[in-house]
Order: sequence, then C-alpha cells, then structure tokens
Amino acid sequence: MGTVVFDLDGTLADTSGDLLAAANACFVGMGAGQVLTPADAGTALRGGRAMLRLGMARIGREGDEAEIDRQYPLLLEAYSGAIAVHTRLYPGAMEAVAALETSGHNVAICTNKPEALARQLLSDLNVLDAFAALIGADTLPVRKPDPEPLREAVRRAGGDPAIACLVGDSDTDRNTARAAGVPSILVTFGPSGEDMAALDPEVLLEHFDHLPGVVAGLWS
Repeated sequence: MGTVVFDLDGTLADTSGDLLAAANACFVGMGAGQVLTPADAGTALRGGRAMLRLGMARIGREGDEAEIDRQYPLLLEAYSGAIAVHTRLYPGAMEAVAALETSGHNVAICTNKPEALARQLLSDLNVLDAFAALIGADTLPVRKPDPEPLREAVRRAGGDPAIACLVGDSDTDRNTARAAGVPSILVTFGPSGEDMAALDPEVLLEHFDHLPGVVAGLWS
C-alpha cells in the first residue's frame, strides 16, 4: 500500500484562531491593537510571517522586514503558550486516518510549521501517535515546496516515495506533490477552499469521509 502524507494547518486542523491570536499579541505589544480578524484565516494558514506582513501593511509599515524579523520569535513564543485554545481537527479527519491505517496504508505529516510546534500541537490534540512520521519546516535543510520533506516523511513512515500522495490545502502543497511526482489531494473545506480547483490537483476533497475511497482509487 502507499503512504498518505498530510499537511497540518488548514488540512488536518483549523489552526487559524490560535495563529491569529499569536500575531495579534505582537501587534498589541507594538501598541497597534488587534490588527487581524477572523476574516484573515487564509493568511494565518500561510504562516507567521505572512500574518505579520499583512498586519504591518495595515498599520502603515509595509515592507518593514526588520520589525517582522524582530516580532517573529515573539509570535512563536505567544503561539507556543496558547497553541490549542481555538484549534479544532476538521470533522472526520482522524476517522479517515484510522481507516487508512486499517487498510494498510502508512500515514505521515509534512508541514511548514516548525517541527517542535507541530509535535506540541498534535500532542495537545492527542493525535501525535496516530502518525508514523512527522517532518516540519526545520526538520531538514529545505522545506515545502521542495519535494525532499515529502519524500523523507514517506521514508520515515516506512513507505516508497514513488507510491505516495499529499493531502493539503495550498499551492505549496500542490507544487510539492508535483515536484515529487505524486498525486495531490486538496481539501475544499478550509478557509481557502474555493481557490483549490484552480490549482488543478488530481483530487478535490470535500470531506474527510471520502478520503479512504479516494486513496483506494489512486493505486487500484
């Protein structure tokens, strides 16, 4: 059987609420108040620097990369201290993971979240042990969309990198899968779901209930 590799933020879990809170803690510390809103969830799932750049532009400091560099460690610290307050796994996510494992597939995670934070979050959500491998943004010298983190996640899970797929929610995930020469399955239920069709993945996934069947069809 093949290996199913999952992105984390915006794919397995909606982490946007806690990410936005961490970024807003930085802006409050700068005296700017709560700059970001729940409507910025799509930006939140692109990472800490993306949130900081958006907020800095809103307070008239667009392009101030020095301040973004200064605030980024503070954002990570704030996020680590409240990483699973608002975060929720998407409906059916872990049931799909269990079904894939039961049918003989390996399952792993490949995320651009720093590895320590990814492990902390999955542990707090009580699902870390469900995955055979975890590759974060800083596990290897390169990160997605370079294909090597995906391939290494497959190898560490005990699989063959040529027989794998990536479940994700972004152009980064689409490009990673393409570079690795494997199918991409992009979810449509996240904040950027309406943009997924334009990325032309092999599969658009509307609900995790459908994932085991979709995966079975990839290598049948």
